[in-house]
Amino acid sequence: MQQDKLPDDASLTTRGYTSDDKQGRILLLACGALAREILDLKRRNGWDHMALTCLPAILHIHPEKITQAVRDAVDKHRDNYDQIFVVYADCGTGGLLQKACEEMGIEMVQGPHCYSFFEGNQAFEAHGEDETTAFYLTDFLARQFDAFIWKPLGLDRHPELRDMYFGNYTKLVYQAQIEDPELTERARACAEKMGLEFERRFTGYGDLESTLTDWANRTTRD
Repeated sequence: MQQDKLPDDASLTTRGYTSDDKQGRILLLACGALAREILDLKRRNGWDHMALTCLPAILHIHPEKITQAVRDAVDKHRDNYDQIFVVYADCGTGGLLQKACEEMGIEMVQGPHCYSFFEGNQAFEAHGEDETTAFYLTDFLARQFDAFIWKPLGLDRHPELRDMYFGNYTKLVYQAQIEDPELTERARACAEKMGLEFERRFTGYGDLESTLTDWANRTTRD
């Protein structure tokens, strides 16, 4: 089995990613913030028939651009694969990505965002109003906190604006996909930087893993 080279976070943020194995019959078209998790699942489960291409994770700063970027990527790759699956949740598109995927005849991951499907959509929904004041980080965001949150908000230049942005939050919930003490400390430092309480919650890969497993098994049978 060919091992995909592990991408670095800066590249995933700004340029996206294409796996070394381009021979798979199935293409997973994903957000760059999910690349490491998908590659780990591919490796552990031997999903050689599934290739991976990721769009730049920084698209989340402008979610109105995600739907068209996915459409363009599907058009680019559709002739090269038997089937394409979109590994995005709604991600702030207001249902437009789901509508586009339906029009293209393509399945996508269910859920409002990755925080929900990492924890499990049902479990996340069950929190209800208890977590309306929670700010979430994933493993990727713990590593890329400055690039995604601190700098885009201008807090590297104007830290005095911190309470204006985060004053309505009470805690930072770090959803850990893997057991990594260094990432936990990074996330804890982010909470301190934001002036929020810290909570670590191990989620693993949640509904992302079960969804990809279903797709992989289904296409293997086909």
